[in-house]
Amino acid sequence: MNSGADKIVSSIISDAQSKADVIIQEAEREAALIVEEGEKEAVLEKEKILENANKQSAMKYQQLISEAKMNSRRAELEAREEIIEGAFKRAEDELKKIASTDSNEYKESLKKIIEEASIEIGGGDLILSLKADDIAKVKDAISSLEKNIEGKTGTKTTLEIGENIATIGGAVVKTKNGDIEVNNTIEARMLRFKKALRSEVARILFK
Repeated sequence: MNSGADKIVSSIISDAQSKADVIIQEAEREAALIVEEGEKEAVLEKEKILENANKQSAMKYQQLISEAKMNSRRAELEAREEIIEGAFKRAEDELKKIASTDSNEYKESLKKIIEEASIEIGGGDLILSLKADDIAKVKDAISSLEKNIEGKTGTKTTLEIGENIATIGGAVVKTKNGDIEVNNTIEARMLRFKKALRSEVARILFK
C-alpha cells in the first residue's frame, strides 16, 4: 500500500477510534446516570417502605392499646355489675327474711303497699291478692284500709281477699272486673326501682 493510501486508512481508523471513544464515554456517562438514578430510587423506595412499616407499626400499636383499654373497661363494668347484682340479691334475701316474720315493721309496710296500689287504681271495689301467710297479717286492718283509701280517692272502696299468690311479700291489687291491676309485690317493686336504685347503689359501693 502506498503512502497516500496508508494516510487515508490511518485517518479513517483514527476518526473511527475517536468516534468510538466518544460513544463509549457517552455510554459510560449514561450508565453512570442510570446507576445513580437507580440508587436514588432504591433509597427512596427503601425510605417509603420503612415509612409505611413505621406507620403500620404505629397503627397496630394504637389498635392494641385501644383493644386493651376496651377489654379493661369491659372487665371493670362486668365486675361492677356483678357486685351491684350481689348487693341487690342480698337486699332481696333480707326482705324475704323480714317478710317471713310477724314483725310490726313488715305488717306496716304491707298495709302501706296495699294502700298505695289501691290509691293508684282510684279505689272502688277491689280484689286483694297476697301470699297465704300474709292474709292474717292484714285481715284486721282491712276496714281501716278501706276508709283511708276512700278518704284519699273520694271513691267508696271495698277490699276483698282474692286468690293466694306466690311471692316473697307485698300484694297485687286489681279491680273486680280485672281491667286494672297494680302489682305491688316485693319482686315487682324491686324490679321497678332497680334502675333508679342502680346509680345510687353504684355510688355507695364505689365512692
